[in-house]
Amino acid sequence: MSKPDRLLEVRDLRVDVGERTVLRSVHLDVPAGAVVVLMGANGSGKSTLGMALAGHPAYRVRSGQALLGRTDLLSLPAHERARLGLFVSFQAPPDVPGVKNNLFIRTALNAQRQANGQLPQDAFDFLADARATAERLGLPESILGRPVNEGFSGGERKRNELMQLALLQPRLAILDEIDSGMDVDGVRALVAQVQNLRAQGTGFIVISHYLQLIEQLQPDTVLRLDQGCISQRGNAELARQIARTGFSPAVAAQSKSFSAKRTVET
Repeated sequence: MSKPDRLLEVRDLRVDVGERTVLRSVHLDVPAGAVVVLMGANGSGKSTLGMALAGHPAYRVRSGQALLGRTDLLSLPAHERARLGLFVSFQAPPDVPGVKNNLFIRTALNAQRQANGQLPQDAFDFLADARATAERLGLPESILGRPVNEGFSGGERKRNELMQLALLQPRLAILDEIDSGMDVDGVRALVAQVQNLRAQGTGFIVISHYLQLIEQLQPDTVLRLDQGCISQRGNAELARQIARTGFSPAVAAQSKSFSAKRTVET
């Protein structure tokens, strides 16, 4: 892979949360148009990676480098990273009382357009796009006029994140268990949206343990995060292996022992 192909480059990233070092030394690349799946046991630092790259103040980067294109992400405040084209979905999307959904997304979109030297999108054109996107994702049009996530079901919150993703069309999207709480139709809409943006050059880091989703996404790379480092790199077969054996070496050993015992008995 030549350097110009790399949309995101992360080198030797160390991140502390409170008094604990969660990421010790993370190295990864995401080419434009690629899907990278990130797997790991609970507490391994998957969400920490996304929040640190987004600039959340509770996640302190102690060392390392992260480049989006040729721009140093870590030197920018969070809103500038978003304007640069970084999108991070929440594992548990929060309520934003008093802020209407359509206003929230249009404000973000126009801030991004301004950063790229484009004219703002007027309200009429935006609403036409937003209504069409909501319908495609199985969301009622009325959701655009409601406060962000207030009173939304778990599935609606995740589809609302998908609507933001579709309308913002970021350069790089980090999706943190966005399939959690979604029904079958929601997962189908997620796969279609990722593949659509992928074809336009958006790069993805998808955090998930749902093997069926991972296989549908047809990832370029699957990474396993363990004890603050990338411990394994592979393709969808690595995800299948993890689905079979789990993350714990003890669980994997027990599984092999059980399989061997069954083979002898039969």
